[in-house]
Amino acid sequence: MIKVLIVDDQELITASLAIVLGGEADFKIVGTAENGKRAIDSTEMLSPDVVLMDIHMPLMNGVEATAYIKREFPSVKVMILTTFEELGYVREALAAGAEGYLLKAIHPKDLAAGIRLVHHGGTLITQEIAKQLITQWIQPSGKEVEYKSKKNHFGLTEREIEVLNELSNGLSNREIARKFFLTEGTVKNYISNIYSKLDVTGRHKAVFKAKEQGIIKP
Repeated sequence: MIKVLIVDDQELITASLAIVLGGEADFKIVGTAENGKRAIDSTEMLSPDVVLMDIHMPLMNGVEATAYIKREFPSVKVMILTTFEELGYVREALAAGAEGYLLKAIHPKDLAAGIRLVHHGGTLITQEIAKQLITQWIQPSGKEVEYKSKKNHFGLTEREIEVLNELSNGLSNREIARKFFLTEGTVKNYISNIYSKLDVTGRHKAVFKAKEQGIIKP
């Protein structure tokens, strides 16, 4: 029996998935959660085998929750199930440790098959997303190569660079948290990491150095 936890901030989706997947003889829906923070708590309490995780949710997004779950409960498999196809989210989710990245438009039978595959140690992403990733890896633009070089030089993650951009736009921690569906505490952690990696103190110095080094646009 495969124990499944469904995480999505839309009750209609969690209810629908619970009904559809609950009809599979080898699945047991152990619970649902409406945000990443509740997903972590539910994972600890319910010990699911597979977590179906949405990305955009309040309090804590799916990528942050995935990273925490994979760090604290490494045997739990996480499959990102979302409506978003942006490659940035795919990379972040896979880097966080997710074993699968699927779109909500997937046929229920294919979703069930994907859960079984991941449960047994496989990794699964849609063919469309795989093609986009491969194309980008094989034929990166000059801008992307320069961006990667700058990022790797300081060890900044894509999310940290996004936060830097918002700092340069004058956004407060609360405004950044709302924009990226994060907690203020998570944003503070990102900013602390940015200061450490850039070897600066204060957001103004961080923004100045980031612009000076070409990490973000002047």
